[in-house]
This record gives sequence, C-alpha cells and structure tokens, in this order.
Amino acid sequence: MTMTSDDVIAVLGPADETLVADVIATGATRAELAEAFAWANNNEALMGEGRRLPTGRVAALVDLLAADEEEQDR
Repeated sequence: MTMTSDDVIAVLGPADETLVADVIATGATRAELAEAFAWANNNEALMGEGRRLPTGRVAALVDLLAADEEEQDR
C-alpha cells in the first residue's frame, strides 16, 4: 500500500515537503519507514541486538533520513 503524506508525518513527525515526497517515491510501506526511522535514530542498539543491517527500501530510506539530518545540521 502506497504511503500518503499523512503516513510519513505520522512516523517522522513534522518533515520537509521534499523529504516527504522522496520517501513516498521509494514505494516503501509505513512499516518499512518505521524500521528505517529506528535504524536512523538508534543503529547501535539495533546492531547490539544482533539485527542485520537494513537492505532494499529500508536502506534507501535510512540514507534519505541521514541525508536530511545532515542538511538540517548545516
């Protein structure tokens, strides 16, 4: 099921329109976005649990979220 802007904001909180559009364009599900958000915000804990690094759409979403965070830090 394709996510809507509301779905993305429900997971990420307030987000830039460009980021929302980029997330939707990946074709990811809300569950994949939630997993990517967890990885982007707490990867050390997830690795400590022995979870494998994300792949596919989840990995692409992690990259989008990380790039957005770097841009905000500037």
